[in-house]
Amino acid sequence: MTINVSIVEDDSRIRESLAVLINGSQNFRCISAYPTAEEALEELALKKPDVVLMDVNLPNMSGIECVRQLKALMPKVQILMLTMYEDDDLVFQALMAGASGYLVKRTSPAELLAAIEEVHSGASPMSGKIARTVVEYFHKLHRAAPEQEHLSRREQEVLELLAKGYRYKEIADALSIGFETVRSHLKNIYDKLHVRSRTEAVVKFLRK
Repeated sequence: MTINVSIVEDDSRIRESLAVLINGSQNFRCISAYPTAEEALEELALKKPDVVLMDVNLPNMSGIECVRQLKALMPKVQILMLTMYEDDDLVFQALMAGASGYLVKRTSPAELLAAIEEVHSGASPMSGKIARTVVEYFHKLHRAAPEQEHLSRREQEVLELLAKGYRYKEIADALSIGFETVRSHLKNIYDKLHVRSRTEAVVKFLRK
């Protein structure tokens, strides 16, 4: 299956490099690239990408606002932030706006392609430092989440690893279970916690 990717990046050199990387890799295709959020919002609904790589610091409309508007237009599109910034506020604003992952631009080409595959399959890839920032932020919250009492022991183990920033495959390996079994457990976790995303599940897990 080919993953169709669109890019929103104002730096022409980076934009072109990303397009070359994606088009030169098996099972990936760059179907469009835009220097501004405004241009992206005009066309992306027609292009129908599977994954959008989104910069944060764009001219005029920010990448975060673009995410918010894009998710309203295309609720199923997966958006992966790719930026130089690791600022806590920007990370949380992007995730709350609807981004599914957050990577820094120094991420290696192989890791970026893997992250695109992961976000396309329903995971939420984050650079290591950013994942830790998310975890540490929510450790400051002390309100309990009573819904967790309804989780099975295995579901609690999966959720704990998820909160530590493990990717789906890493969870499967750590618990010696299949990838699809992990996805099944996560579906049950989301249903029991009444959440719709990895980020919301981690928030509830850490509110204790």
